[in-house]
Amino acid sequence: MINKKVANAEEAISDIKDGDTLMLGGFGLCGIPENCIAALVKKGIKNLTCISNNAGVDDFGIGLMLQQKQVKKMVSSYVGENAEFERQLLSGELDVELIPQGTLAFRCMAAGYGMPAIFTPAGIGTEVAIGKEVRNFNGKDYLLEKAFEANFAIVKAWKGDTAGNLIFKATSRNFNTVMAMAGKITIAEVEELVAPGELDPNQIHVPGVYIHRIFQGSDYEKRIEKKTVSK
Repeated sequence: MINKKVANAEEAISDIKDGDTLMLGGFGLCGIPENCIAALVKKGIKNLTCISNNAGVDDFGIGLMLQQKQVKKMVSSYVGENAEFERQLLSGELDVELIPQGTLAFRCMAAGYGMPAIFTPAGIGTEVAIGKEVRNFNGKDYLLEKAFEANFAIVKAWKGDTAGNLIFKATSRNFNTVMAMAGKITIAEVEELVAPGELDPNQIHVPGVYIHRIFQGSDYEKRIEKKTVSK
């Protein structure tokens, strides 16, 4: 039986180095690989390119890496909740590629499926299309968008087994599922790690064939976004 278990986050990210490209699962504050991010901050590696739906908030998620100036480029869809991200962007310290959310998802999916590129109508006629190939199908223009190439994908699941099979709870499936398929090496941290055979095969969201390392995390904050309105 294949055993992909590693001891902790530090071991899981031990070979991530300066200049690597990382995919990080999560959406808003949900499904964030908190333990691996903490280990990356502790390790202090620099010049990372991070592909993630959003850039965390100032003191949580990828925001912790931004505070330490570990990220040279963010590839994201939504970045509106991080003051440090805004400061680095406006000062020219951070390179940013904003991508329509669906395009972000499908570029991850293309990488997981082994496809070099996709065609999408999203972005036609906007700044997103600058410098990209446009092709017409059945009278409609589409942009060519290349699949992502990430050295590592880092995801967080609810349950997993030591063979790498993953189950996500509710909305934490978000970008975690497509990113788990897309990294050259995929690291999964889980709230509960069990032996093979303990998970219902019908409930598995990501099969273990995509996962290279897995460990049971701890001390999850699992923050919840709250609506704030003016008086």
